[in-house]
Amino acid sequence: MDGDQLIQKFTEKYGEGKVSCYFAPGRVNLIGEHTDYNGGFVFPCALSFGTYCLIRKTERQSVNFASLNADFEITAGIDKLNKPVGKEWVNYPIGVFAQFLKRGIKFNEGADILIYGNVPNGAGLSSSASLEMAVAVAVNDIWNLGIEMIDLIKMAQKAEHEFAGVMCGIMDQFASGMGKSDHAIFLNCDTLEYELVPVKLDGIKIVISNTNSPHKLDSGVYNQRVAECKAAVKEINRYIPVQMLADCSMEEFNTIAGKFTDYVVMRRARHVISEIARTREAVSRLKSNNLDRFGTLMNESHASLRDDYEVTGFELDTMVEEAYKVGGVIGSRMTGGGFGGCTVSLVKEDSVDIFIRETGKNYFEKTGLKPEFYIAEIGDGAKKLF
Repeated sequence: MDGDQLIQKFTEKYGEGKVSCYFAPGRVNLIGEHTDYNGGFVFPCALSFGTYCLIRKTERQSVNFASLNADFEITAGIDKLNKPVGKEWVNYPIGVFAQFLKRGIKFNEGADILIYGNVPNGAGLSSSASLEMAVAVAVNDIWNLGIEMIDLIKMAQKAEHEFAGVMCGIMDQFASGMGKSDHAIFLNCDTLEYELVPVKLDGIKIVISNTNSPHKLDSGVYNQRVAECKAAVKEINRYIPVQMLADCSMEEFNTIAGKFTDYVVMRRARHVISEIARTREAVSRLKSNNLDRFGTLMNESHASLRDDYEVTGFELDTMVEEAYKVGGVIGSRMTGGGFGGCTVSLVKEDSVDIFIRETGKNYFEKTGLKPEFYIAEIGDGAKKLF
């Protein structure tokens, strides 16, 4: 849907008048999964699809929320922009407004808001973070609040914590806010120091494979993994002083792994600590154009997420296993939270059509689900379009 079509939809909903449009992308994480809330490294890139927020200020003391992707609509008084509405999608934008209110910002005007997203829902490509960031950037700009992007990112993360109940790390919002075309973000999730690394893949494509098994890592399971990681920190502190799992090196971990009192907690820690090491190495290998080793690290990442962190599931494992059978596949792994959603693969350009055909056919035969495939285009972060 292009800009003119979006304006037409907005006008049909709210009437004639000036309207502004903001965009925030989804993301795909190349490597570094479930490390962000443990203070580790991640390596995501922003995608060319995401969420559009059309907005117009009004003189009313309320905000209208509507979406082209969902039927539910609501009008919320400007004094009610800090209260969740059941489990509806509007909790994401209302949660963002709530963060502005917590900063002491008072809204003396209302707004009409129309949302449109083309991130596949449930695919694990951060549709929620892109929605939060689109609204955060829109509100910040249209009310001339002057809040820095890094603070908008933190506010969007808080919205997810408080209004969706998911204690996510900061990767998704950071990638959506700070992405740059043709670059991935090497992010230290503890210090928020980051490096934009050029993604030069001559003759190679990033292929996202959507299992069409809905991304089912709900807040309960996600928060359980967060709790298990906190338990691992306590275990490690019996031998090595750490504040988070990222403070423990793989070498140190190997000396104490056999001393854990809880085998499950040990495996959770082993994934996180090894994944941080893999991510560091993967960035180095990309910079030196050693894509074969990068692909091997992707494969190792998936195995760790499957065996130690236990967040893959039958559909993701099947998609990855079928990808490995296709010539020209350099590496493949699940991406996102897990339990459904997508895989990300590096595929030689002349093998992409075969990859899509063969992987798709074999996956369907084994799961009964018809997958979708996207050739990733790495885009810019959140911004105003018009």
